[in-house]
Amino acid sequence: MKPSATEIASILSDWEILARGESDRLSAWLAGTSEPSRRLICVATIVLGVGLYGATIGLWHGPLMAFYVGTKLPLIIFATLLVNAMINGLLAQLLGSGLSFRQTTEALLMTFTVFALIVGSLSPITVFLVWNAPPPEAPEAGAIHRQLLVTHTVLIAFAGIVSGKQLHGILEHFSGSRAAAVRTLVAWLAGNLFAGAQIGFLFRPIFGTPGLKIAFLRPDAFEGNFYESVWWAITHL
Repeated sequence: MKPSATEIASILSDWEILARGESDRLSAWLAGTSEPSRRLICVATIVLGVGLYGATIGLWHGPLMAFYVGTKLPLIIFATLLVNAMINGLLAQLLGSGLSFRQTTEALLMTFTVFALIVGSLSPITVFLVWNAPPPEAPEAGAIHRQLLVTHTVLIAFAGIVSGKQLHGILEHFSGSRAAAVRTLVAWLAGNLFAGAQIGFLFRPIFGTPGLKIAFLRPDAFEGNFYESVWWAITHL
């Protein structure tokens, strides 16, 4: 069924509220009864925004890799949400945020929705980078792969920090304490970045190493970790 003009306007309004981090209205969302339609909008935004960005990452290796990464990146986000929902819910209780487990999970879903809006908006830039990069068969493909790995890592970390920071007003509203809000926000950001990076490493290939066969998942998924690969890429730039 085609959405009406009113429904489209409502979706755009929700996106604007999330992107601007309007803490009063977002806090009202969490304090009130959970609305399935709003959660559905968040999930759809993550699938579309993160999926589009993932496709631009894999595009360097061709359409098949673009499809693989565009499919896997939203799965990584949802896996990170599931892992961190319980952990961050416990941290929220310990650090005095005033949020329940349900509110913590929905706040994280809002965070990843803003993340999806950011990386989705960056997709034209990342397509431009891939379009002007030598192909994976080129002699300098190894250096290009390392540059793309570091570039996307920085962009993803930036989007994660900015989207997480949008929750500061919500945390301060519920906790009534700036110190408790900052403690909770830092703990959530650290958990999201740490867990998300390692889950993404398990779902590799994401960037696709030149010379290796394109596959949906690697047979050696549990060998090494994300931070070793990034450090190696930085030291060999």
